[in-house]
Amino acid sequence: MRTRARTLRWQHVERQNPELQDLIIVVGPTASGKSELALRIAETFSGEIVNCDALQLYRGFDIGTAKTPAAARRGVPHHLFDVLDPQKGFSAGDYARSAREAIAAISSRGCLPVVTGGTGFYLRALLDGLPALPSRDESLRERLSGREQRRPGSLHRLLRRLEPSAASRIHARDIQKTTRALEIRLLTRTGLPEPSSARPLEGFRVCQIGLAPERSLLADAIAARTRHMFEAGLVEEVRTLLDQGLSGEEKPFESLGYKQVLAYLRGQMSLEQAMTATEIETRQYAKRQQTWFRRDPRVAWLPGFGSDPVVAEAGLEVVRKFLSE
Repeated sequence: MRTRARTLRWQHVERQNPELQDLIIVVGPTASGKSELALRIAETFSGEIVNCDALQLYRGFDIGTAKTPAAARRGVPHHLFDVLDPQKGFSAGDYARSAREAIAAISSRGCLPVVTGGTGFYLRALLDGLPALPSRDESLRERLSGREQRRPGSLHRLLRRLEPSAASRIHARDIQKTTRALEIRLLTRTGLPEPSSARPLEGFRVCQIGLAPERSLLADAIAARTRHMFEAGLVEEVRTLLDQGLSGEEKPFESLGYKQVLAYLRGQMSLEQAMTATEIETRQYAKRQQTWFRRDPRVAWLPGFGSDPVVAEAGLEVVRKFLSE
């Protein structure tokens, strides 16, 4: 079925516009079943999956990121998973370049690229591009980090003074984005470049599918996922990473679940408190993801979870219609 569907797709697209390739995007909040729907789409239409989750790029961070295990990928090729050491930084621009290379290579093989993940800024960088920005300056970042550690909140206050428009778009607790905005401002001594200077993705027509479970059901799913992560060995995973020589200060340890487990291992909270904090902050993160993706009018929304067979079939139908246009 996969081969026949793919053949029909290519015959039709070649008649319509040989210049454009097809690209499928699956977005939504954490625990909404994006990975499962992406797998169904890839299996049905001879696709390959490209990761758009900032934490799933990192090796060794598996349980807390809900990374699909290799044995559960059902033979579908996966790209941009486990490609970074924890000590490495990876900007949205880095992601956009790598993802564009991956989807171009997938299309060149006659397969359908299916991008999925919940890191909205990375997806925006992939689709809409980013203005030309200076490279990371590690010495400047170290100074900014030291300032934030001495006076929490000081970086965002500094950004509000130097670049009010940028500060208004960045949450006060988002240290990573605040640091990057300050880095750009201090290195260029000008405001952030205009979005119009960005170069959007070319050569592809895009179908974006969003998953939108009912809020209370999503909260239940997040609670169940949190319990599963801890029961599946999240604490042991963090212990192993630390035993391998990591300090706990690497970027992936800032993510949900990992930072709470670190606090538990350091005696700063109980295991129950770590689980509760992970669940609460994950619900808050899911709400921010929903707000982010809802701003994009290009997303076709499906009410429910990607793991629901009815929702999955609806998603496949959206893709079928898209490929037949």
